[in-house]
This record gives sequence, C-alpha cells and structure tokens, in this order.
Amino acid sequence: MANTIKIAIAGEGGQGVQSIAQILAEAAYDEGKNALYIPNFGVEQRGGVSIAFLQISDGQIGAPRFIEADILIPLSPRAVKRTQMHAGKNTIYVYDNSLIAEGEVNDNIVGMQYFDVTPPCPTADEANSDQQGDIVAGETKTCSFTRPGPGVDPADIPEVKKVIAIPANDIAKNELHPRVFNVIVLGAIIAATDVLPLDSIKKALEKNLGSKFTANPKLRDMNYTALERGYNLVKKAM
Repeated sequence: MANTIKIAIAGEGGQGVQSIAQILAEAAYDEGKNALYIPNFGVEQRGGVSIAFLQISDGQIGAPRFIEADILIPLSPRAVKRTQMHAGKNTIYVYDNSLIAEGEVNDNIVGMQYFDVTPPCPTADEANSDQQGDIVAGETKTCSFTRPGPGVDPADIPEVKKVIAIPANDIAKNELHPRVFNVIVLGAIIAATDVLPLDSIKKALEKNLGSKFTANPKLRDMNYTALERGYNLVKKAM
C-alpha cells in the first residue's frame, strides 16, 4: 500500500500558506511522487484563516479531501483555533509560538497570497518602522501581517501524537527577514515528515525565485538559511 502523507497548513492571508503547499507539491512532482493540493481561503471580512490541504504519496492518492492530518501546521493563534478538527491522536502538530496576534487589513488584500510572506502594505504608505528595507531594488515596500500579542494559548493546543513549537515569526523578523517566514516553515515540514529531501525544496525555490536570486545572490543565501533553520529546529525537537 502506498505511503501517503496528509499535510494541513493554516495561517493568516498573506503569510504565504498557499505558496508553501505549492512549493511542496512542485518538489514532490519533481521527485516522481504524486501530490494533490487543495486551497481553502478564509471568508472573514478582515483577515481570515487560509488553509492548504496537501497530500504527497509514492502511489495513487484516494479521496481528494481529508479531515485528520498527519502533520498540522497552524501559523497564528486564530489558525490554531480554526484547525482543531484536523488534529488527531496520530497527528504531529507544529505551531508558531512567537508572541504575535493577527493584524487587521483592508478588504482589498483579503485572500491575496504571496510567496513572499509580507505583501504590499495594505495599511500604510510606507513599511513599518520595525521592518527592514527592500531586499531587491525596486520592490514594493512591505509590512507585516502580524503585530505583538499574547501568542497561542496553550489551552487551545489539541491532544495529538507530538507537539512541536517553533518561533518562526520571531526568527524571520529578528534574525533573517519577514519575507522568509514561510521558508522557515517549509524546512520545518520537511523535518517533521521526511517526505522529501531538503535539496528538492531548494530546487523548487530556484525554479520559483531564480530571477530574484540572480539579481541578488544574498537573497538565495537567506532563503537557504531559513530553510535549514526551520529544518534543524524541528529535527532537534523530534
């Protein structure tokens, strides 16, 4: 029987949730595996949780949808609450324990998904003062979709096989750059599942961001650092 890994990733619109799933699906295809990716966008007027459902298998994939995930990754306090139904006794649960809360955004940005975690700032003409400047010359200034807050309430964490907390948002913001938040999460998913080799994700990143990497080689280094940082965080916790 084919080994199928069921992955559910959830976060705020703009955190790059759907892009994480797309990169994983592309990498799986390139490795000769089957992948089935179904996006689910939030319907709340401001913000809203976006969920990506992804299955990766060595053989055929059965039902397109699933309830219980093998690995569940909620990336905001609201996503933790929204995804309770997808956690089960055999689920590996990886969540972001950064001290954040969701930011409210203008209606025109709701549902928009970017590979870069921070899309063009919907609430200000300039980037937040605590954000770094442009990485690639000429890119639109961006601002974070999160703000300081209490973080995830431990009481909201469901009963699962294993819980792993990683400070992905804090690492991205304070050590690397907010744009590579979701690349940290990519590394964490690979470490938790071993479903794909890390090099396959690097190849997928090259395919999607190759032109930006060529324009600014430091951007490649930072993405690779973020990928490996997320991978090592979870491997140590496993």
